[in-house]
Parts: sequence; structure tokens; C-alpha cells
Amino acid sequence: MQIQENSFPALVAGMPPEVLRREFLVTGLFVPGELHLRWWETDRTVVGGICPTTTALTLPNPAELRATNFFERREAGLLNIGGPGIVAIDGKEHRLERYDALYVGRGAYASVTFRSVDPAKPARFYLLSYPAHTAYPICHVAFASVEGNRLGSAATANDRTIRRLIHPGTCKTCQLVMGVTTLATGSVWNTMPAHTHSRRSEVYLYFDIPADQAVFHFMGRPQETRHLVIRDGEVALSPVWSIHSGVGTASYSFCWGMGGENQDYGDMDPAPIATLR
Repeated sequence: MQIQENSFPALVAGMPPEVLRREFLVTGLFVPGELHLRWWETDRTVVGGICPTTTALTLPNPAELRATNFFERREAGLLNIGGPGIVAIDGKEHRLERYDALYVGRGAYASVTFRSVDPAKPARFYLLSYPAHTAYPICHVAFASVEGNRLGSAATANDRTIRRLIHPGTCKTCQLVMGVTTLATGSVWNTMPAHTHSRRSEVYLYFDIPADQAVFHFMGRPQETRHLVIRDGEVALSPVWSIHSGVGTASYSFCWGMGGENQDYGDMDPAPIATLR
């Protein structure tokens, strides 16, 4: 099959830093007491940050979705990166401890609300949503229940543990897969050697980054790499043609989420270190 190329990857190679950030970096998601959503054209992705404090926050139905409710034609994964929180869906409560995930399938939900168990230690709910062709049940995935897969080594500064939270091995979804990678103390590289995967786009939420530190997220085609400087709670959008790798000035964690036509975690096109430019 012949691939019909588009010109955008070549244009990215020459973008000034501020234009690159505007296209591929999402900031300002986690504001205490507020809920924020962003829509990305690739795979019709919705990214959100919900940070309830003293009062509950309700998931809206944005006019841009042209739907009767947010989940009419969508599924979503929720990850709590803050204090304990409650997600109430049509009155049924789901308590998410730190790093717990919740899959919400397509459905006619009248109300989806978020609140913190302790407003002094607010929850920080990260939302990642894609279109869904059918309905699957709501599924709570406790972080502690998912066995980690350890990769890399201290010698190459990429000793890390990957946990696949929302994945065919834990619950059924239409296209969403989602997990968390944690870097061991002293390790700073993620997803290196790098890769691309043309069958799905990817979204990276970086968190647990100390306030005085940063992550340099590498993107672009393997032979035309660029980078974004990322702070705690910021998101990098990764198109299908782009690598998605990073190095931090200190250890950190990130949530990787993907949508597209293939849920096979191993479906990758390698970009060996020797080929990067």
C-alpha cells in the first residue's frame, strides 16, 4: 500500500520554538478549583485536567463535540496524580487513590463529577479521551494491583518501571490504551532507543517533576529531531510520524496514552540511536 505523505512533518523541522510549543505542548491543565479541556485534531483527541478543591467539578458537554453528552460517542481514561479523589458517574462513586486509573466507556451518562477527599490535598485528575464505536463497562484499575515491567538499567540512565493500567490485559476498550512509567532515582531517559508507530498517536503527561527541574521531550522525525522543555503537569502531543522520548534534569514520571487502530503495545517502528539526527 502506498502512503500518501503530508507536508506537515517537513514543516515541523523548521518551526521556531514558540510555534513548536503552540502546536505540540499543552499547558495550564491543572489549576486548583478548575476543569480544563483541550481538543487535538489528531485522532480527535481530548485532553483534560480536573483539580477539585472545596467544591466538586462537573464534566461539561462542550459544544465542539456536537453530542448530547460528553460520552455519547467517546471513551476516556482518568488517572489521578494527586491526593485521593472521587469520580461520581450518575451517582455511583469510584474512589481513586494516587496513580489509580478509571476507564469510562461510551454511554449516556447524565452526570460525571469530580471531588477531592481532602481539599487540603486535592486530587488531580488527568483525562484522555478518544472516539468510541461501542460501549464497554466502567473499570477501576488500582495502581497497586498492576505488576510493573522493569526496563533499562542504571548504566544507561533509563532504569524505569512501566505499568499498563488501561490496556487489553486489564479491561476492554475501543482504542484507548494508557499507563504510567516511573523513572528510578538517578535515571532520566525515557523511551530510548526511540520509536514511532504509524497506527496510533500518543499523548505524554509528565508529572512528579520537581519545581526547579524540567524534562526535555524529543519529537519530530527520527532524522529531524526537535525538543520541547516541559514542566510538571504539562503534556506533549505526539503525532504518528514523531518519536517521543525524553530526558530530565531529575527523575520523574509520565503517563503515556494512545489512540488509533492498533492496541498492540509492541507495534513500534524502531529508531535506533545511531540513526537519530
